[in-house]
Formats: sequence, C-alpha cells, structure tokens
Amino acid sequence: MQISERLLTLRNKMDAYGLDACIIPSGDPHLSEYPAEHWKVREWLSGFTGSAGTLVVTSEEAGLWTDSRYYLQAAEQIDNTHIQLFRDGEPGVPDIASWLLEVLMPGNKVGVNGAIISINKMREITRQLRSARIQLITTVMPAEEIWDTRPQIPEDTVIIHDQKWNGHTRGEKLEQIRSIMQKESISHYITAALDEIAWTLNLRGNDVAYNPVFHAFLIITQNQTRLFINPHKLTANIAKELTANDVKVYMYDHFYRHLEDLPDDANILIDPSRTNSAIYSSLPPKSVKKESLSIVTRLKAIKTEIEIRHFKATMIIDGVAMVKFMYWLENNIGKEKITELTAARKLKGFRARQTDFSGESFGTISAYGPHGAIVHYNASKESDIELKPEGLYLIDSGGQYPGGTTDITRTIALGNITEQAKIDYTLVLKGHIALATAIFPSGTRGVHLDILARKSLWENYLNYGHGSGHGIGYFLNVHEGPQSIRPQDNGVILEAGMITSNEPGMYRSGEYGIRIENLILCIPVKETEFGQFLTFETLTLCPIDTNPVVEALLTKPEKEWLNHYHQQVFKLLSPLLEEHHKNWLKEKTKPIT
Repeated sequence: MQISERLLTLRNKMDAYGLDACIIPSGDPHLSEYPAEHWKVREWLSGFTGSAGTLVVTSEEAGLWTDSRYYLQAAEQIDNTHIQLFRDGEPGVPDIASWLLEVLMPGNKVGVNGAIISINKMREITRQLRSARIQLITTVMPAEEIWDTRPQIPEDTVIIHDQKWNGHTRGEKLEQIRSIMQKESISHYITAALDEIAWTLNLRGNDVAYNPVFHAFLIITQNQTRLFINPHKLTANIAKELTANDVKVYMYDHFYRHLEDLPDDANILIDPSRTNSAIYSSLPPKSVKKESLSIVTRLKAIKTEIEIRHFKATMIIDGVAMVKFMYWLENNIGKEKITELTAARKLKGFRARQTDFSGESFGTISAYGPHGAIVHYNASKESDIELKPEGLYLIDSGGQYPGGTTDITRTIALGNITEQAKIDYTLVLKGHIALATAIFPSGTRGVHLDILARKSLWENYLNYGHGSGHGIGYFLNVHEGPQSIRPQDNGVILEAGMITSNEPGMYRSGEYGIRIENLILCIPVKETEFGQFLTFETLTLCPIDTNPVVEALLTKPEKEWLNHYHQQVFKLLSPLLEEHHKNWLKEKTKPIT
C-alpha cells in the first residue's frame, strides 16, 4: 500500500472504533530509541525513517512532529504524502496537544497505544486535552491492526557478557539494586528498559539493530527476580546461571498479568520517563507507586574502574580503524569512485578487522557537501552521491565492542573549501575544546556547561539545534542517560565516572555540515575549601583535521590542547600501525604553531 492508502485504511479503522484522532509515537513497549522492525508503526504509516517523531492522524488531516535533527530528512521523506511537517521546538509551532485542541471538538476521542508512550507523556497530553473535554483512549491500537505485513518480534538468542568485561557480577548488581530498594522502602522494582535489563543480568542480545539488547521485562523484589522473556531465547547455560542467581523466567507475554497480581500493599518503584503507560495502568490501584529516576539508570551511568580501563583500550582499537579509514580516504579520493555508501562500508570493514568488534553502534552518517547539513542524514541508494576532492565530508560513526561502545564524528576537508567553511570549522573546534577543558564544581549539571560548546558560535550569531553531549553505554546503547549536555535542563548532575559525548556542530543548509565529536570521561581534578572540582578526560583517539583550521582564531591554550591531544593520539595508536599508516598519522598530528 502507498502512504495515502495506509492513512485511508487507518481512518476507516479509527471510525470503527469511534476515534476522531490517533497518535502514533515512535518506539516500543520498552520506549527504545531504536525499536525493532516489529514496532516501527509510525515509520510504516508515514514513510519517515528517523528515530524521533510522532505521527498524528485525524479524519481529514495528518501531522508529523520531529526535532531539529530530522527537519530536512522529514521534509524530503513525507513530501507528497499530505502529511504536514511540524518542526518541534521552532517558534510558533504548536505541540501535539495544542494542535489537536485546534482541530477537534469537545467530546471527541483520541486513540493512542498506551504501551508505547511514557507515563509522563501520557499525563501531559491527557491534562491538556481534558481541559477541552477531549478523551484519550489507550486500550485500542488501530494503527497496529491495519499493518498486515507486520514483521514478527525478533527471536535471536541471548548471549553472556563475559565476566572479564564487567565491574560487578550479576549477583553483585542485584545486591546493589536491593540495597537501594531497602533504603528507599521499595518492595517491587519494575523496569522495561532493555539496556537496564541487559546491564543488570550481564547479558546482551541482537534483537535491535546496533543496540546489543533483547526484549524482556524485569521485576525485582528482595527475595526474587522475575525475568519475562521468550524462554527459547535463553541457552541452557544461561538458564542455569540465572537459576543460580534466583532469577525466575516467565513468558514475555505474561508480564502484564503478573503486574495485576502484585499485592495491594506493594511499594513499587517506576521511572515515569522510561516506563510505558500500560504498565502503570496494570498496577494494583491500592499499591504505592514511587516515581523516580530508575535505580539501574543511576548505577550504570557511573562506569567502574574495570569498565573505564576496558573503555580506554576499546578507544585504541577503534582509533586504529579510524586512522586506516582516513588514510584510505585521503589516498584514494579523486582516484577511484567513492560514494557516501561505499565510504561507510569501507569504514565498517576497517572496524570489522579489529579485535572483538561486534557491530556498528548506529547507522553511519556518511554525508558529503550539502548532505552534511542534514544532522542525522541516512545515505540511501536514491540519495547516495560521489565524494569529490573538494568540499567538506562529515562522517559520524561508532562501534560495539565487549569493552565499550564508541561514537565519533570527524569533518574532513577533501580539498579546497571556502573561507567561510574554514571559519565555521574553527568556531566548532573552539567549542569542542572549551567543553573538553571545562573545570566545574561538584553538583554542576549539563545545562550549565552547554554554553561553553556554543559560545564561539553565538558570538558570530551562529548556533546548532542538537545537544552538545549525551551519555553512552558500556557495550549497550549509544545514547544513554541520565546525563546530557544541552540547553534543556533535566536536573541530572555530572558525576565522576560518567562518559559523555562532546559534539558541537554547525550546519548551513544546502552547503555543508560540521561536527567534531569525542567521548569524554568526567573525573575529579581538585578539592579546595570551595569544594570538589571536576573536569573531563578525552577518551577518543583519532586525529582532528587541521587543514580547515584558521590558526589565527585559536588562542594559545586552545592550540596547546590540540597539540597535546594529537601527541596522545600518536603515542597510543602508532605502536599498532604499519609504517605507512604511522607516517601518515605523524603528519596529521604534528603540532600547529
């Protein structure tokens, strides 16, 4: 079916249910950023493939809301579909509830699948619609029902994340969780977040592209852990290990039934931002629901010494792959046909030759020229273009390894570029260095540091729409909370042991995009009578292209940081490189004056 036919079929199904509108968010019952194909209902209905977006359909209209990362991509993909694009966050753009209040009448009904929308989001929409006497129905799923070719839920086998990689055993992690539960008077801790379940049980999976997780739910009490998963996903060895840790396995589909059977006097901890609304609705009405940041989110955000050691080793092997790719690109551009897709495949090939490589951590953003201005550009057969020995090329990529998850962006001058592009590049680099060298007191939140990454751009009346940094998982999701560095305050302080990205950027629509991204580790630096102060240690090891740098725009301390960073890159990567790669790296990391 074409998009128009799918929307018509949906409207007929809505009419049968007595619905005047239907909200179709991205995501799955686990509120995953990257859901498996089975749950990509919004993508199937709209044709928009970005990871963030919500489709809203009424009897006569349809709208797609997405953030600044996907403005250009969404505009292209929903063109000629009669779906209106709402650029979420721009001045004058209504949010979903405000738009529904404009197009609906009192007494109308809006449907949404309660299993794929968070408690917080559900409450927000309900509160806004209730003011106009518009009812929200969460128990019908018309969009899911009309998808006649819907893929099955993945059934891949779960794997063990070997003990040598982990800072704590499965038993120790469960003990940590129960200790916090006891302090907070919690009898039942519920999590549906796939990365939390994988981390807790020291298991990984292949159910979701790029994220080594598996579909499951988890309920932890003081004397038992209940894992809800399709049992055939577990090997006999894993099942035996789980039994030894008092983890009892139940069918994945029986999870909600168990929620309804929890005791009325239960004290239940749930994270309203990471728990779907259907879970909340299934809990006993008389039970006490304590809402706070998930226990596992708190624990896994602080990497252990063992995890940090493995992370640093992983950065070396990932850096070697990046150097080999950049060497290949420089020596072959203009001599053979290289396109965005072939370049991305080449980089994956270099990573695949590295020890313990387990796959990419997200779909590589391989963007040449104007495509670089599309923040989350996804090269396809239709959009793929050839790289030329001129202009800027942006490549944002990452790998999954048992010892860590990587995420790195480099913007490379393939030849001559404009003076404006050089200035823009240097301003982005200044922001990157400012964040990398930040010193801040304990208790500082990401929102307090975000201005450092943007200051040089703001002074030139420039800006970018995405955040400056996100947390990253340990052989888990490439985007991991709770910390972030962005203009929006989420109330989470930056703590020693957290690993976050440092990725300011600048994008000129139709011309080019620039982003420089490393991963940074929060570490203590000094304690004075004014308290404990923290800073960042840069973990990523890969040369930053200095060809586009306007050296006159860099201060002496900025040049010193860049020279020292390149000195470390050469020192740690060169022993693993062949002579020709080593010589190339020496040239790329030579000091700027």
